[in-house]
Amino acid sequence: MTTILESKKSAPFYSIKGNRLVCEICPRFCKLKDGQEGLCRGRRNIGGKLYAVNYGETASIAMDPIEKKPLYHFHPGEIILSVGPNSCSFTCKFCQNYQISQQKIPTRRVTPEELAAYSRRQGSIGVAYTYTEPLMWYEFLLDCGAEFHAQGMYNVLVTNGYVNPAPFDKLIPLIDAMNVDLKSMDDDFYRKLCGGVRLQPVLDTITAAHQAGIHIEITQLLITGENDSREQIERTVRWIADLGKDIPIHFSRYFPHYKFTAPATKSATLEQAYRIASQELEWVYVGNIALDVGNHSYCPSCGKMLVERWGYHTNVKALRENKCGECGREVYFRN
Repeated sequence: MTTILESKKSAPFYSIKGNRLVCEICPRFCKLKDGQEGLCRGRRNIGGKLYAVNYGETASIAMDPIEKKPLYHFHPGEIILSVGPNSCSFTCKFCQNYQISQQKIPTRRVTPEELAAYSRRQGSIGVAYTYTEPLMWYEFLLDCGAEFHAQGMYNVLVTNGYVNPAPFDKLIPLIDAMNVDLKSMDDDFYRKLCGGVRLQPVLDTITAAHQAGIHIEITQLLITGENDSREQIERTVRWIADLGKDIPIHFSRYFPHYKFTAPATKSATLEQAYRIASQELEWVYVGNIALDVGNHSYCPSCGKMLVERWGYHTNVKALRENKCGECGREVYFRN
């Protein structure tokens, strides 16, 4: 593994408070003594300067269907190179990828140029930063995003959305699509289950991305007894609808994992979420479970099936770029 002093990659967003550096990438504002790393393990105080110790250090790399992110409305049916760091800004008790997000593991260092070349060879449309929390790979995202754009490919961010406005503003021009994990509309949920973090910065990130014209979709993992009540689902749906009724929502089934033992989400709960959301939103999906609803995309105006999905097998049927091929209505797709 290449050391940070060999890579000489400094971190751009920090301030000095006494004998500590304050990392300003995310709203945790980790205060670091010399030699100390932040909670995410992404940045370290080395001799009074902040360095990205996870720069290019890759915990997982694979070729995935774009639908696996999940992104159902961004180049449906395509494959995308997917990579992630050994870092996270949350400590979710129910983490589905805790093996690579919550503990240090061996990593492989890659460069933006290597990733872009590999992506092109594989026929990928670009790169998805995913699996753990890619915003904690911030310095690498800046360089990698610029490289992929220079080669005419896309950057996709799959994220918890927990980032400060100034760093995110700098990243916005490089991001083409995002799926944000909106875990709950309840601040207590974030504090109790995600490690003392807050809801509002996540909402601010979603709003800023949508206003900037980034293609955005939202995922919510429905956890039994925690965020799966009718009232909580309605709050999520109402907030998204106020931002944009055409923003897709993916309700995902939870399974017991890591430190959480609540029973798996009932199919009836996911069906209820689908019904509630469909009254307000144009695009509602259900994941991690096979149901009769929440799989395919239908035109909100004429009801024509635009995209058919069985698992990750996708058949684009009546979608013509960003319009319904039947009635001509413009629909929220990037194709």
